[in-house]
Amino acid sequence: MKSILLFGIALMLSVFVISCSKNEPLEEVAAMPEVTEFVKSRVISLGFSAEEIIATEGGFIVEGDIFISNEDIAASWIEDLQTLQIGENEQYNTTNLVTGLPRNITVFLKTSGSRSLPASYGAALDIALARYNAENLRVTFTRVYSASAGNIDITRASGSYLASAGFPTSSGNPYGSVEVNSSAIGTGTSSTFNNYLATILAHEIGHCIGFRHTDYMDRSYSCGGATANEGASTVGAIHIPGTPTTADPNSWMLACIGTNGNRPFNANDRTALSYLY
Repeated sequence: MKSILLFGIALMLSVFVISCSKNEPLEEVAAMPEVTEFVKSRVISLGFSAEEIIATEGGFIVEGDIFISNEDIAASWIEDLQTLQIGENEQYNTTNLVTGLPRNITVFLKTSGSRSLPASYGAALDIALARYNAENLRVTFTRVYSASAGNIDITRASGSYLASAGFPTSSGNPYGSVEVNSSAIGTGTSSTFNNYLATILAHEIGHCIGFRHTDYMDRSYSCGGATANEGASTVGAIHIPGTPTTADPNSWMLACIGTNGNRPFNANDRTALSYLY
């Protein structure tokens, strides 16, 4: 089955306050996002593949779904960054996790105004949140109908990637937004489509609370193509004890999924969720 790239990680590499030197290549990156040799070298230093880098507003999309900002490409600390090489196909979490447990996380789906999504997406969001709440975790999720009340806001994205999110903050809050490209995903009301979209939304919410891709060490497992280690970058890639060291074909946190695929939590996913939350 042909796989397509679905899941994004809007890597919040700018956790640190960065003071860039007046280096000419760095100034060029900050001013104009072009895929230069300098950009490629920086992407490689971050632990990502330099193939098919896409220039987009404010930065670059790498490996089909990961956003890196111009500021992060220009950061001086990249020169000292080393890619973490561990594990096989286990579950991974980021260094930062949601704290203050037990905790309810509110989720808002924008369906009117700029950057709004189809109202029909609400059914899939309800399924995604129900999947988490059925696990009796110390984090629960509630859908709200006001942007000011949402800990996580889901809005419309554009461009060539289908969805993106980030990781928990250093203060222990979930990442605050998920962007979904409804033009690329499409719309529908069938159970097949709703479960497909619910899988995408549950995946992105997984990033918001600290999960990395199950096939972090080799995203070709679910995406096809050449072997590609995503790299630990500054967010961390910590193996979750109790998850398998062999391939896990049905995990909700695999990097890619076939069209209309459905991945509710499998046994290993439940182990990972239970361990962290």
